[in-house]
Amino acid sequence: MSAIIKSETISRRKALSLMGLAAAFGLAAAPAVLTVSDAEAQTAAAPTAGMERRAARHQRRQERRMARTERRTGRHERREVRRTGTTTGTGTTTGTGTTTGAAK
Repeated sequence: MSAIIKSETISRRKALSLMGLAAAFGLAAAPAVLTVSDAEAQTAAAPTAGMERRAARHQRRQERRMARTERRTGRHERREVRRTGTTTGTGTTTGTGTTTGAAK
């Protein structure tokens, strides 16, 4: 049981030749792996689920924008009523025009 184990280091020349062989094998095997499929492309006749989700998000954004605009307009009108007692827009006057602070 006295086997002699001899470790052999690999030279750069052998390492490069092995890498070259591996690259050549990879290039030769690539066309075999990349076969052309018989599947046809999808047509754009009907909207896809992704397009429907996008349209729904767009609609929600527009609704939120409109709600913000309406809130902003209401705030401005209420502020105008508090300051002057009259509105400049189409709203009705609800305040008396009095303030709690002294005028400067």
